[in-house]
Amino acid sequence: MSKMTAIYRKELAFFFNSIIAYVVLTIFLLIAGYFFYNLLAYFNLISMQAMQNPYLAQQLSITEGVLQPLFGNISIIMLLILPLLTMRLLSEERKSGTAELLFTYPISDWDVLLGKYCATLTVFAAMLGCTLLYPLLLGAYADPEAGPLASSYLGLFLLGMSYISMGLFFSSISENQIVAGVLTFGQLSILEHLDNFTKGVIDTNDIVYYVCFSSFFLFCSSRVLESNRWRS
Repeated sequence: MSKMTAIYRKELAFFFNSIIAYVVLTIFLLIAGYFFYNLLAYFNLISMQAMQNPYLAQQLSITEGVLQPLFGNISIIMLLILPLLTMRLLSEERKSGTAELLFTYPISDWDVLLGKYCATLTVFAAMLGCTLLYPLLLGAYADPEAGPLASSYLGLFLLGMSYISMGLFFSSISENQIVAGVLTFGQLSILEHLDNFTKGVIDTNDIVYYVCFSSFFLFCSSRVLESNRWRS
C-alpha cells in the first residue's frame, strides 16, 4: 500500500505542478458553464411563456429542465476531456524509456496501475466537484431535488472511473500519447447506464456494470504491464 501511495503522490504532484490539470479543468468548466447558461436561459424563457398557462407551469421542473440535460452534456464533455488526462499515464513512460527502469524496482504492476489510476481519479473528482457551483446557484432561486442531484453525481463519478480505466489501458499499449487519447475517445459510448442516475434511480445493475467495466480494463492493463516486464 505504501508503494502505491508513493506512485499516487508522484502522479498527483505531476498533475498539479504542470499545466495539464489546470488547462483540462478550465476547458471542462468553460464548456460545462456554456451548456448550463444556455439551458438555464431556455428554461427561463419557457417559464415566462408558462405564466400564461397555469397547467404548463405546474409541469415545469428545474431538475428535469436544467440539471438532467446538463449532466447528460457533462457526460459527453467527459468523453472528450478525460483522454487528455489519461493519454500520458503509461505511454509517456514507454516513450521516454523510464518504463524499463520502473519495472526493475521492487514494486508490483498493480501498485503502478492503482497509483496512477487513483491520482487521475482524484483530479477528475476535483473537476466534478467544481460543477457543484451550478446546483448551488440554482438553489439560491429554486429548489432542485436532492435525490436526483446526488444520484447524478454518483453516476458521473462511476462513468469517470470507467473512462479513466479505459484510457489507462490504451495508454499502456501505445507509446504515442495522441494515439492513446484518440483510442480512448473512439470507443463506443457507455452513457446509457447514466440515464437512471440522472432520474434519481440508483440501480445496482448500473453500478455493477461500471465497476466491472473499470475492473476489466484495469486487469487488461495489468496484463500488458506484466508482458512488458517479462520482455524487459
